[in-house]
Amino acid sequence: MPRFRLTVAYDGTAFSGWQRQDPPTGEVIRTVQATLESVIGRVVGEPVVVHGASRTDAGVHAKGQVACFDYRGQVPVSRLAAAINSRLPEDVLITDAAPAPHDFTPSSEATTKQYSYIWAHGGKHGVLRPLFDRNFVAFTAHALDPVPMHEAAQCLVGTHDFLAFTKLDHGRETTVRTVHRCDVESLDEHRLRIVVEGSGFLYNMVRIISGTLVEVGRGYRNVDWVREALLSLDRGHSGPTAPAQGLCLEWLRYPDERWHWAPELP
Repeated sequence: MPRFRLTVAYDGTAFSGWQRQDPPTGEVIRTVQATLESVIGRVVGEPVVVHGASRTDAGVHAKGQVACFDYRGQVPVSRLAAAINSRLPEDVLITDAAPAPHDFTPSSEATTKQYSYIWAHGGKHGVLRPLFDRNFVAFTAHALDPVPMHEAAQCLVGTHDFLAFTKLDHGRETTVRTVHRCDVESLDEHRLRIVVEGSGFLYNMVRIISGTLVEVGRGYRNVDWVREALLSLDRGHSGPTAPAQGLCLEWLRYPDERWHWAPELP
């Protein structure tokens, strides 16, 4: 059966995360996956299952989530994104649709992915607390120094056991991951961005990295503490889990021969 790849952007504020949830009570829970499956099913005229590359948490955003679904129908791929977008709610958008190999799996074939996390910080009496973009920026009243934060972030670059930077009941066979880049960039006097790029991430890993680096930025902890927390393999030794709204999945990369491969369609 032909398979199609989608690039998906969404404002995660009103979603309970990416993954479809089917509680035994029959309660309807709004997720990105369930929304896409419902809309795409109506567009193509048959039930579909949409598989995503990253199971983002409730409140987390995406600019470049990747997903796929199988479909035998007649909607031309050149019109597929427009047809889906015409029926999607305003907080989710298909930015690209293309044929994919029949065995393409967005989660396991991604070689690299990048997240960003934006903080607003400081300001007397909290007057710099985000208002109009509050769903996309986290806030701390503490003034943050990006210089030691960036230095501390370099302790996390490389292949490490990130057991101290994930939820206790993470459910993964291994907590070893490779971080290719972890940078802290000043956007202006009262805003900064944390950028983390790696081969894959554990549950809440980027949010815990962000919360840990903020402890350094506010002067509460030093660079060595981050290094020691990583080596401890103990979640209790790292920083708090940062709020969801500051986090965004920026993009995923795949091997070129898989990304651009297109099957012959009937």
